[in-house]
Amino acid sequence: MVLTYTLMSPELKRESAQLLREYQQSRSAAIRNQLVTLNLGLVRKEAHFWSNQCTESYEDLLQVGCMGLIRAIERFDLSKGHAFSSFAIPYIRGEIQHYLRDKGVLVRMPRRWLALQQQAMTFSQEWRTQHNRQPTDAEIAAELEIPITEWQEIKLAWTNRSPLSLDTPVQDEEGAMSLGEMVPDQQYRSFQLAQEDQLRLQQALVELEQRTHEVLKFVFFYDLTQKEVAERLGISVVTVSRCVKKGLATLKRSMAGNDE
Repeated sequence: MVLTYTLMSPELKRESAQLLREYQQSRSAAIRNQLVTLNLGLVRKEAHFWSNQCTESYEDLLQVGCMGLIRAIERFDLSKGHAFSSFAIPYIRGEIQHYLRDKGVLVRMPRRWLALQQQAMTFSQEWRTQHNRQPTDAEIAAELEIPITEWQEIKLAWTNRSPLSLDTPVQDEEGAMSLGEMVPDQQYRSFQLAQEDQLRLQQALVELEQRTHEVLKFVFFYDLTQKEVAERLGISVVTVSRCVKKGLATLKRSMAGNDE
C-alpha cells in the first residue's frame, strides 16, 4: 500500500479554521466530522509511522489516531493562537502510543492485585466525594482489608506497569511541549525507552512525594487537564500547576544526577 501526504492548501486551512470557530460555538457532531475529514492526513501520517514500528495493523492505528484527533478538536482553543496541526499531532500520537502501551504492558500484575486496585479506585472516588480529599494509604488498606505494605506494593506495580512516554504533551504558561523536552537528552524520542533509561525514570517517579506523584500520574498517565486533576484530588488548580512544575523539576534533577 502506497501512502502519500500533501500539505493542506491555504483554502483548506481557512475552511478548517472557520469550522473550528463554528464548532466552538455549536459543538455540532456534523461539524466535528467535517473537521476530522479535513485533517485526516495528520492521522494517516502518524498511523503509517507507527505501523512500521509495531505489529498492529495500519487500519487499527488509523482508528485509534482518529480518537486523538477528535480529542484535539474538542480541546482546541482558537484564542490562544496555536496552529491546529501543531496542537493536534501530540494528541494523535499520544492516543496511538497509549493504545500500543496497553497492548503490550511490561509488568503483569496478579489478578488479585488488579481486582484490589479496581476496588481502591472505586473507594477513592467515593471517599473524595464524601470527604473532599484523597484517602490515605492507611485508609485504603483498611478498606481493602490488607496490610498497608501490600497496598503500597500494589500501587507501585500499577504505576510502573507501563513506561511513561517522553512524547507525552505538556501544557503550561509557556505553551505546548513534550515531557522529553523537560528532561536531559532532548533528541531521544524512541517509542520504547532503553531499559536503563526506563528504570531510571521509574525510580525518579517513585521518589516523588505522594501528592506530586498523584498529580503527575493523572496528568501524564490519564491525560487529565489540570482542572480535572484539581477536582479529582480536591485541591486548587494552582496547587496542581505547582505540583507539575515541582515534579518535573525533581525528575530533571534526578535524571541529570544519574548522568553524572
